[in-house]
Amino acid sequence: MRSLSFGIVMAALVACQAGPDAQSKSTETPSPGDAVQSFGEPLSSAKPQPLAAVLKAPQDYSDTSVIVEGVVRKVCQAKGCWMEIATGSEPEAQGARIVFKDYGFFVPKDSAGSHALAEGRIEASEVSADHVAHLEAEGADMGPKNAEGKVQEIRMVATGVELRAGG
Repeated sequence: MRSLSFGIVMAALVACQAGPDAQSKSTETPSPGDAVQSFGEPLSSAKPQPLAAVLKAPQDYSDTSVIVEGVVRKVCQAKGCWMEIATGSEPEAQGARIVFKDYGFFVPKDSAGSHALAEGRIEASEVSADHVAHLEAEGADMGPKNAEGKVQEIRMVATGVELRAGG
């Protein structure tokens, strides 16, 4: 399964470079010793699914909204319009790229290391060579490419995200 790159891709090739400047919809709700930042829609009360389980069988989560949790590994350094979460802080930990529905919200560019909960739909997609280059220029690690420079990936299109400091 390592041959597949897990990640999230934006809908348009130049989404970080063009389009309206969407404002991050953030509310900070302090809890005892831990500040929570919320972006997009509020998360449902559904139980989070282990990221590793979702990545192992993404087809089981393609027709419904799911909440996953993980450590934020990377964030788009242009606008914060995608993030990558992983099952742990180790570089080899399995991860997934998350984009935000309708480019409707962003996360802070300094979110790496935060603990994340994200809710959305899981999709499979092929990322064009040009878009792979675009994402890598923003800090993404797209993993193995085919002979044409394309990447097959599993991504989440999130409707809402919660971040807590200190993954």
